[in-house]
Amino acid sequence: MTQQNHPAAEAAPAEPNPFFETWTGAFEMPPFGAIAPAHFMPAFERAFAEHDAEIAAVTAQAEPPSFTNTIERLERSGRLLDRVASVFFNLAGAHTNDALLEIEREIGPKLAAHNNRILQNDALFQRIDALYRARDTAGLTAEQKRVLDRYHTMYKRAGAGLDAATKARLAEIAQRQATLGTTFSQNVLADEQGYTLTLESEEDLAGLPDFVRAAARSAADERGMIGKDLEGKHVITLSRSSVEPFLQFSSRRDLREKAFRAWIARGDQGGKTDNKAAIAETVALRAERAKLLGYETFAHYRLDDAMAKTPDAVRDLLDRVWTPACAAACADRDAMQELVRQEGGNFKIEPWDWRYYAEKLRKVRCDIDEATVKPYFQLHHIIEAAFYTAFKLFGLTFERRKDVEAWHPDVMAWEVLGPDGRHLGLFLGDYFARPSKRSGAWMTTLRDQEKLTGPDVRPLVINVMNFNKGGDGQPTLLSFDDARTLFHEFGHALHGLLSDVTYPMVAGTSVLTDWVELPSQLYEHWLEQPDILRRFAIHARTGRAIPDDLLKRLIDARNFNRGFTTVEFVASALFDLDAHLLKDTNGFDVGAFEDAELAKMNMPAEIVMRHRPTHFAHVFSGGGYASAYYSYMWSEVLDADAFAAFQETGDIFHPETAKKLYDHVYSAGGRSDPESLYLAFRGRLPTADALLKQRGFAPATTTARA
Repeated sequence: MTQQNHPAAEAAPAEPNPFFETWTGAFEMPPFGAIAPAHFMPAFERAFAEHDAEIAAVTAQAEPPSFTNTIERLERSGRLLDRVASVFFNLAGAHTNDALLEIEREIGPKLAAHNNRILQNDALFQRIDALYRARDTAGLTAEQKRVLDRYHTMYKRAGAGLDAATKARLAEIAQRQATLGTTFSQNVLADEQGYTLTLESEEDLAGLPDFVRAAARSAADERGMIGKDLEGKHVITLSRSSVEPFLQFSSRRDLREKAFRAWIARGDQGGKTDNKAAIAETVALRAERAKLLGYETFAHYRLDDAMAKTPDAVRDLLDRVWTPACAAACADRDAMQELVRQEGGNFKIEPWDWRYYAEKLRKVRCDIDEATVKPYFQLHHIIEAAFYTAFKLFGLTFERRKDVEAWHPDVMAWEVLGPDGRHLGLFLGDYFARPSKRSGAWMTTLRDQEKLTGPDVRPLVINVMNFNKGGDGQPTLLSFDDARTLFHEFGHALHGLLSDVTYPMVAGTSVLTDWVELPSQLYEHWLEQPDILRRFAIHARTGRAIPDDLLKRLIDARNFNRGFTTVEFVASALFDLDAHLLKDTNGFDVGAFEDAELAKMNMPAEIVMRHRPTHFAHVFSGGGYASAYYSYMWSEVLDADAFAAFQETGDIFHPETAKKLYDHVYSAGGRSDPESLYLAFRGRLPTADALLKQRGFAPATTTARA
């Protein structure tokens, strides 16, 4: 590898930099109060230089390659870079500002170039390849074999071993993709930050229950829009937790349309925040990358390193779900259209009407409505419910820690203890929406679990969400879907917290994309259990537990509107798959392609994709889910079958089943391939029938293995 000089990193900066100091705070958390944007670039530059030197030392060894002198040294390298990057990208997503946005634009291509220098280092790859070829006779443990396999796969997929010209082009592509991904995400953030729908009169607030009004007032207050006028203002933002309740309850059809159109137009409004050109270039670069690496299309390249393996396997699953989901959605649409007629409305249901009339239809069919249910789902109680479930399954306890310094005053921290009282990690929850935070919900880490650099390095795990904070000292209320999101992300958090592996390469959520959603989606099942709801669904005003009749209606209604949610998801997944199956990307017009895709799948006109391309961050902001958005549904095949393992025992916390779940899923990281892990847990592989049954669709006569 040609070493790069980093003059800025050769000497310590003139001023102290927290990244070059020992962190002595609780749990060795980053000292966020001392970290300023100016610290990041010097820290990144020094980290690049240190990492380059570590790699050079590996390749300069005269000794033949061994797992210890090559793979373990690679695993130990880049620690400063990991430290700096984990803090930076957490802030870039959860609490950004103009200075961080500027650094993000600069560091993306630099980080890509640095990684490519390492991944395309021929001398390093020769050592890895020699170890890989001798893997069966080297006396390696099962985990070491898996780590070696992941290294070999990673380097091959980055172009190691190819000719110099091809590697140079792959490096150029990677750097450009990093820039495009940052541009894409910042454009979406700018559109989200730049829009508010202000509600100034009682007429504007028509139909909105108290909890939606309180959240809208809190959003206005956070933006400094409430003055001495006690009536103040109310604001709807483009955060999903703000706009969806508005669409669900507002009786102002004109305002629903206005908010909905702004919501789906993120990244698609022309001007400097328009993402269509970035998408076109990204799709073309991905196709070129795949071809250079010997694959037919980018989808073939991406899925070759996944459980699904092939685009055909993904399409088989999506097609299998599409037909019954579309039929269910269209039946609901017709029923809602009848409600419009009964009310004397003379209009056709449009996408901005769906949630409003779905809420009315749910009241008719299920005798339940969000305004009745939501007061029972207080954020602090649902957090307690997630913790209680972890206690019942795995014996975990959570102790609140107020001595932990985080990046925002709203962030809460808990020390996680095992059944023997042993420290397992730190869990941080950043739950509330704010203008400095990107939309969505995610799990990330500031430090991963491993045993290579210490007896047992324990993780620092984060959940980030975007719930509307309760206004005027009132508790934060969640919808049932919000509560499910909290359980989902906490399932990811447990995957990181319970990790019990030696090597960082396979720690926690460092697994294949269509396996990583199993621990999160499986955890959602416990939220729906009567024992959990009776204990934690407590009314915010009366303090009473949810009554049994309402509980039964809530559970019975869990599949209401499932046709709609399935259609919007599958449409996004099919778009993602087909866009990355393109061989000829010249002149790619994402708008025309989107229209053609929707027409090809006969998408109901009243539904839009869950993520339209111009704000499809899963796919175009970094690309972690490119050609892999299907993963949520692939993992749902697994999670439906996995929860059935508990149901079959008659005990949703069955100790022996929970122990196998801990051993082979939550603590296992990526120490083995996913099929082997699932077989060790369940004894067999599932079919898609469990998913169809879970979503309320009649199983088909044939089966498809996931």
